[in-house]
Amino acid sequence: MKKKLYLANSYGFSKQTNKLLYEFINIFNELNIEVYEPFERTKDIIKDENEWAYDIAKSNFHDLKKCDGIFAIVNGIPPDEGVMIELGIAIALKKEIFLFRDDFRNCSDSNQYPLNLMLFLGLPKNNWEKYYFESLQDINNNKKAFVEWAKRSK
Repeated sequence: MKKKLYLANSYGFSKQTNKLLYEFINIFNELNIEVYEPFERTKDIIKDENEWAYDIAKSNFHDLKKCDGIFAIVNGIPPDEGVMIELGIAIALKKEIFLFRDDFRNCSDSNQYPLNLMLFLGLPKNNWEKYYFESLQDINNNKKAFVEWAKRSK
């Protein structure tokens, strides 16, 4: 059975970075991982101008619950608040977490950890670096982490 990976990102808000989503999706599809990309999955929800925000949030929450893990793009200072909420939900649901940050600006108080320390609650205490990526090349060079995850039973 294919693992399901929630792709938390803010790229859907920009026409330029939206193109990058397909690069991530292609990498995971090549690894036989089903990608839940929230912008694509909720694009038809805006029906009622008064309730669409709740409906999108509810849909994303249900998708997170269905997924086996989350791959979160955590660029920005601070990183996108929606992505941070999705990560908090994923941590609470004990989902496998992978982080991506190619933003070179410092957003941490620590030289040892590149992000808010609370995010590391969702990563293994030892070898957390195996779940943290800084480029598409990093992902391609370290597909082993995803292959191992995809082979693990639920």
